[in-house]
Amino acid sequence: MTPTHPPSPSGAPDGTAPATPDGTAPAAPAASTSAAAPAPAGNRPGRVEAHGIDHIPDAERHGRPRDLFAVWAAANVNYLSLVVGGVLVLLGLSLWQAFLVCVVGNLFWILVGILAVSGPASGTPSEVVMRAVFGVRGNRVNIAVTGWGLCICYIALNLSAGAVAAFSLVERMGIEADTAVKAAVIVAISAVTLVIGVYGHATIVRLYAPITLLLTLAFAVVGYHVVRRADWGHASAEPLEGAALWAVLLIGVTLIASGPLSYTNSADFSRYLPRGTSAAAVAGWTALGGFLPGVVVTFLGALAATAVDMGDPQASLESILPGWFTPLFPLAIVLSTIAINAMSAYSSGLALQAMGVRIRRSFSVVVDGLLAVSLTLYALLVSNFLDAVSTMLQLTVVLIGPGTAVYAADVLLRRNRYDGPGLTDPTPAGPYWYSAGVHWAGFAALGLGAATALLCVDSEPYTGPVARALGLDLSLPVGMTVAAAVYAVLFRRRGSAG
Repeated sequence: MTPTHPPSPSGAPDGTAPATPDGTAPAAPAASTSAAAPAPAGNRPGRVEAHGIDHIPDAERHGRPRDLFAVWAAANVNYLSLVVGGVLVLLGLSLWQAFLVCVVGNLFWILVGILAVSGPASGTPSEVVMRAVFGVRGNRVNIAVTGWGLCICYIALNLSAGAVAAFSLVERMGIEADTAVKAAVIVAISAVTLVIGVYGHATIVRLYAPITLLLTLAFAVVGYHVVRRADWGHASAEPLEGAALWAVLLIGVTLIASGPLSYTNSADFSRYLPRGTSAAAVAGWTALGGFLPGVVVTFLGALAATAVDMGDPQASLESILPGWFTPLFPLAIVLSTIAINAMSAYSSGLALQAMGVRIRRSFSVVVDGLLAVSLTLYALLVSNFLDAVSTMLQLTVVLIGPGTAVYAADVLLRRNRYDGPGLTDPTPAGPYWYSAGVHWAGFAALGLGAATALLCVDSEPYTGPVARALGLDLSLPVGMTVAAAVYAVLFRRRGSAG
């Protein structure tokens, strides 16, 4: 049951009807971050979060930056990272080349940390902060494509991976995994995921510390047995050299970086922190929470590829694990799926609100979750939908790379100064309405960045002319650099008025 809670000065508690502020940035009150303030009634663990995309008033800010570490670590101690690490070796890299790629690719978590600092500064989620980049109306289009749509696809992909692990566990219990049982398993995993997403921010922050601990212990067992059997001097039978080596290194970095770059929603989980919270601490704990497990787990996957066949990772890894741990490994995969999908479901609900749909946050999470479940059921039981989605996601770096770069550039160019109540004002009187509701500087930067990235991409469904000529996929560095540079020039030439 949703607790009653008085409306905030910026509108209804769930962000469905924000009031129009005067458009001036509120003065930043003195705030101490030496001790965590108690959580207000509207955002306590075990109670449905009252707020949606509305502005979080200073009186309701609480928490410490270090709480963000567990939130991001729980989402990144996961099975898919293990698989991606194994792919690096399967592509032909030596073990230490794979380690270098793991480190460089995960450095993109620094950008996720930069985006997170806009949460305490504005008191709003990323889906609303980006109104400063694209305008109120323009951001609805941006969020629909790069936010809400991608969230649904990622939830379906992660759910499918967790469901397959759960199917194996069910069969180990002597139950035939027929269509009805598979459907029941998918629904059960989704139900737990959606409950966490519906309860929201405080529940996520409270649960993810023990989840991180449990997943770390599980993957430590896997790691111990992988390290014992790993070939530390592994090199490909036909070592890559020259252009071929550079091509695979760039593909590997792009593959790893696509993980952190998909998290343009990091302010969603930092927006409750007091306004005076250290930006460096917010960025640091967020980035470290993704970077540290990202490097360890992906490199563990690379090590595993020198010891077992990572073409069928779950079965191969189970062959080297002790008997007592064999049934616990699928459970760890399911738990990691729940952790990452609960965050995605939470943010997809905020994205649906930011698109202009007048719906309560808690209900929007359920709607998005049911849609993702439907796609997963169709994919696993009827069609090869996930194959098509996987192919589509290979091209998302063309958009999410430049999109992340523009957002990060905006944070730096504004020196992280945002008018929180103004961001929640969707009317022409609001300070982020710009020209007919669109900030053309943001769209020009995103468009040019995506266009140049498309010229340089080398993927299975499409290869750009530059990539074809050079034999290298430069879409990530080129797209992000062009997008950030164009936005910086237009921002400074025309100012934030677009």
